[in-house]
Amino acid sequence: MRPVVAALVILFAAALPRAERNVQPTRDQTLGRFFAPTTPPLVSYRAHRRLAAATRGGKMTASLEAVTSLDPSAGFTYQVLSEEGSSIILHHVLRPALDAEQKAVKGDSSRQSALTTDNYDFLDISPASDSLVKVDIRPRRKHMMLIDGSLFLKPDNSELVRVEGALSARPSFWTRKVRIVREYAEIGGVHVPVSMRSVADVLIVGSSTFEMTYEYDEINGLAIKGK
Repeated sequence: MRPVVAALVILFAAALPRAERNVQPTRDQTLGRFFAPTTPPLVSYRAHRRLAAATRGGKMTASLEAVTSLDPSAGFTYQVLSEEGSSIILHHVLRPALDAEQKAVKGDSSRQSALTTDNYDFLDISPASDSLVKVDIRPRRKHMMLIDGSLFLKPDNSELVRVEGALSARPSFWTRKVRIVREYAEIGGVHVPVSMRSVADVLIVGSSTFEMTYEYDEINGLAIKGK
């Protein structure tokens, strides 16, 4: 399960664009605005995170809470505040998830998994049931950090709300299928990740779940109101 989580965290760390307002966008407008961000990029933050995972039909579970920080000089750092549950999950899934993000920030993994035309073909665009616009995406190569699925955008400005799909390649021999949902929001005028959920079909142990949520205290040097 460890390679699965590493791949998911690297995917989730990739910076994604949003765009300006238009009421009834065409396909070209939708994609053009998606690729032309009008909000400042996420360069630093401080956030409380909660990570949780379960396997063997819920018989093995664990959770972890940590303070995480991103800084242009120090990179990504974290401090575990509390943890409970299965030591196997804690030390082979949850802590490695944070370690994987730390390595991803130092390297170019985010670029390799970003939602760009280098990595994906952007296919059909259609209305979604939750008043969003759905854009189907197909990886341009098989890779454990690329998703075969769909983007869900706000129709008036192409802001990314959600990504759903399956990893296009197995993270390991033991993992047959991984489906993920990543959610984003604009907080403090910056587009940021807010949650990620995944379900993996792992040989021997069966269905395994992973979830991570963010609660931001500071974004790009500014305190978040209400914190």
